[in-house]
Amino acid sequence: MPHLVAVLALDHVMPMDLGIAARVLNEALDPAGERLYSVLTCSLGGAPVRTSEGFRVLPDEDESLLERADTVVIATQEPGEHLLATGELPADVAAALARIAPGARIVSLCTSAFLLAAAGLLDGLRATTHWTLCDRLARLFPEVAVDPDILFVDNGRVLTGAGGAAGIDLFLHLVRRDHGTAVANAAARRCVVAPWREGGQAQFIERPVPKEADRSTSATRRWAMDHLAEPLTLQDLARHAHMSERTFTRRFRAEVGTSPLQWLVRSRLDHARHLLESSELTVARIATATGFVDPTVLRRHFHARLGLSPLAYRRSHRPPATATALPVLTHGGGNSPH
Repeated sequence: MPHLVAVLALDHVMPMDLGIAARVLNEALDPAGERLYSVLTCSLGGAPVRTSEGFRVLPDEDESLLERADTVVIATQEPGEHLLATGELPADVAAALARIAPGARIVSLCTSAFLLAAAGLLDGLRATTHWTLCDRLARLFPEVAVDPDILFVDNGRVLTGAGGAAGIDLFLHLVRRDHGTAVANAAARRCVVAPWREGGQAQFIERPVPKEADRSTSATRRWAMDHLAEPLTLQDLARHAHMSERTFTRRFRAEVGTSPLQWLVRSRLDHARHLLESSELTVARIATATGFVDPTVLRRHFHARLGLSPLAYRRSHRPPATATALPVLTHGGGNSPH
């Protein structure tokens, strides 16, 4: 019998994420071409569900499906204000999640990690969600080890994924885990996606320089951004802010949440990312322009922070070059091939 996957759709579900499980898992086939997974969608009471895009979907099943599913997927939906304020689930959602079989595998996509955390299913575990809400998840549920830099986390029975297309990565990982690399790669080819993406969620995180003029270190941060190519030290930063190094470090950490030198490395990496996306500069030139000086140092920091090399990042984040137009060949003229 195929592995039964139940996808739970709640109000304000995101349509793309609602369909990702079926789109990927339905392409996982055995040698005879039969599907290895049966993916069904359910809702509370089997009622129509309003999506985040202004239309409704009508699932074929109600929440009783969760009792017999081998894997339960909580499709992405924005956490409600009550959940964000109290960390508590709505009663009907809590009752539905309580129906999940004890041995069933549980998967959350994007912000549905908040639902699993509120149900206590992530206590003591590592988890992720969309990078814009990782800090809030960590504050609301301190017993969860939130990782903002990864596309998905596999804890065995419970898995959490980051936003958007990370769901594709997660379900291909499940196919690979259940049936091996060959089946997963074949499913990826049929979906026309990469079987494995390099790097993690960190490569998509935006970190603009704070604009608050009243912050005591903001002017120095803006100054440092204009001087990244220079060999800046903590002494240089503190001198610009007219503070002792100790006072500057304390105030900087209170305002930014990290040390000055850690922030400087991160800012240089962000600038390097921008240059890789927008210029034709070599990795060596970018290393010089961002203050890393040595391309080896840039590569080491890039891999440690983003999980991939500078060139791999450039390939992933730049549009393909426009193909050069071929000359038009005409019959009877000098350009004719005959």
